[in-house]
Amino acid sequence: MKTAFVFPGQGSQFVGMGKDLYEHHATARNLFEQANEILGFRITDEMFSGSDEGLRQTRVTQPAIFLHSVILAMVHGEHVQPDMVAGHSLGEFSALVANKTLLFEDALRLVAARAEAMQLACEQVPGTMAAVLGLEDKQVEEICATISGVVVPANYNCPGQLVISGSVEAVQAACELLKAAGAKRALLLPVGGAFHSPLMEPAREKLASAIAATTFHDPICPVYQNVTAYAVNDKDAIRKHLVEQLTAPVRWTQSIQAMWNDGAGRFIECGPGKVLQGLVKKIAPEAETGGLAAQEG
Repeated sequence: MKTAFVFPGQGSQFVGMGKDLYEHHATARNLFEQANEILGFRITDEMFSGSDEGLRQTRVTQPAIFLHSVILAMVHGEHVQPDMVAGHSLGEFSALVANKTLLFEDALRLVAARAEAMQLACEQVPGTMAAVLGLEDKQVEEICATISGVVVPANYNCPGQLVISGSVEAVQAACELLKAAGAKRALLLPVGGAFHSPLMEPAREKLASAIAATTFHDPICPVYQNVTAYAVNDKDAIRKHLVEQLTAPVRWTQSIQAMWNDGAGRFIECGPGKVLQGLVKKIAPEAETGGLAAQEG
């Protein structure tokens, strides 16, 4: 049975995340301090004892979740060799450290650049997202296509659970039609912008420049990328898909299905919370799921 490491994205953060790691493991402490230096501010203060509001800022949230996930994997996953990896949105950068495509410090710089670029895009072009429960993916896709303005499927999380993204007006209009079509819920999410939609286009150029200037290495195992939902081993393809991911949907359902079909029977979530374990159980009910030892939250 193959083992897959999966890494969460934005929304899994909580105040106090990573504190136990910092206090009890010298390796973790050194990595957190290295991160403070690279980022130019003490992100550990925001993570360990900040406010929920402060931690929700994209420029803080993304590196915070990345650090918790990667350091947790380094400290508690060092004796487990993944056969494949995947990450939900931001989590893809964590996955690329786990499979050795990116060095820790390079990935952190990219995450910081991505967060800043996305924050700017949100300020330039306001948008929102909504969770849609209880409809087939195809129904959601067809209804979004009928709306004037920008609204697209953004996260295929599991069967019957899809997130849409776009301009505020278009997302609201889509929610009304989706509820009329029988959705159990079509609920606006408390997010800063229209992630994984064409409204993130202003962030692409900055992220592309940062990625072009970063060294990518040959991975030790495949990554199932959000954009493709299949195994990718080529570092140049990985690089290209990371840029595309900003404006393309997260194909999480399809990625987990592909990993299961390729022999993954055990999925280990590396990061704050247990959201991905729940999604995996809905996508591949027979799979084993769990988190790393001493996982917080």
